[in-house]
Amino acid sequence: MRTVTFYTKPNCPLCDEALEQMELAQANADFTIEQVNILSDLALYNRYKHDIPVGCLDGVEIFRHRLVVAELLEKLRGSG
Repeated sequence: MRTVTFYTKPNCPLCDEALEQMELAQANADFTIEQVNILSDLALYNRYKHDIPVGCLDGVEIFRHRLVVAELLEKLRGSG
């Protein structure tokens, strides 16, 4: 099963929206979501503080700021 690493932080409306979209995508693709709170790691915070939410698949960034379900599904299926 593939894993989308989801860089986020509490009280982030864009993050909440992206998580909802990923959960919708799970109805059409078999993947897990690994949430990483950037506030728990200073290096992650410095890297992503102005860019969350960020999603990575197999270590490759697949979205930043906004998530489109169709694009996520394409990437998960290897065609994007």
